[in-house]
Amino acid sequence: MKARLRTVRLELAEPLRISRSTMTARDAVWLCVEHDGTTGYGEAVSSVYYGLDADTLVRLISAVDLERFADPESALEALPSDAAPPAVTAAVESALLDLVGKRDGVPVHRLLGTPTPFGVATARTIGITSLAHAAAEARRLAASGFEIVKVKAGSSDPEDDVERVRVIRDAAPQVRLLLDPNGAWSVARAERLLPRFAALGVEAVEQPLPPGDPDALGALAERSPLPVIADEDAVSVADVRRLAGRVHGVNVKLAKCGGVRAALRIAELIEGSGTELMLGCLTASSLGLAPAVHLADRARWADLDGHLLLAHDPWRGIGGADGFVRPSGRPGLGVEEVTAHADVA
Repeated sequence: MKARLRTVRLELAEPLRISRSTMTARDAVWLCVEHDGTTGYGEAVSSVYYGLDADTLVRLISAVDLERFADPESALEALPSDAAPPAVTAAVESALLDLVGKRDGVPVHRLLGTPTPFGVATARTIGITSLAHAAAEARRLAASGFEIVKVKAGSSDPEDDVERVRVIRDAAPQVRLLLDPNGAWSVARAERLLPRFAALGVEAVEQPLPPGDPDALGALAERSPLPVIADEDAVSVADVRRLAGRVHGVNVKLAKCGGVRAALRIAELIEGSGTELMLGCLTASSLGLAPAVHLADRARWADLDGHLLLAHDPWRGIGGADGFVRPSGRPGLGVEEVTAHADVA
């Protein structure tokens, strides 16, 4: 097999502010794997939080050395490698699954055991922003067909968060609301705020407490008036094993856990535990989101809007503009590039 890499810049349509940072763009590294005339694609995106810039991603993906494998199946069997960060493993796995699906003429969701096409409602994120902008965005999203809105929280003044949720609820009373402070609250603040957000109709809250103390998160979940979903505290299969049955949900991101097969192991692990699956994402193109979309029928909550936050998505094929993501049904990941980029790693 032969592998090539390409580095591109993904600009956001508008800055996305969360409790710990504001993002305006991300670098993406595209992996192209060729075998017997068929090409599979995968994407890894840079992340300050996970300490991965584009140069590091290029170096780490190149180190996987796919050319030593005779076919994609043998390469998939060799994954994951503990030497590579989960984001790298996920991108390599994506390209190999895309390649196998295209070669065999079947979409990835069929390779994973779901025979029929499907569509699922995805959350759409509203960042920490002005009340007027939040309300206008909520009205626009509801009119476009979105049934779920995720609101970022963690302002220095918690009343700002409460008011933002209130104006979003008033602007779009029919949508389901999720809340995500990205670990910004203390236990005391969470206990004060969660009843107020529950009264506003928030359906669930992601990672209200700083990561690193899953026992505290589990204890908060026991007395919370609304479901608590672990995100930053639920990175690996081992993390989820510690949290299963103690929190109401885990947010599984393929770049965080190591790809599709790791996500399936997590889904199997939590089955019957009382902890439900959320599928999340980083801001990425449709190529980066596609593997998770092929799993989305397994999740209670889907938060797969990363491609919708971009000013221009250079790939297409998973939908989302109407509030629903869906595999296209074409072989492999079912996405295609629509914009040419000259930046080559």
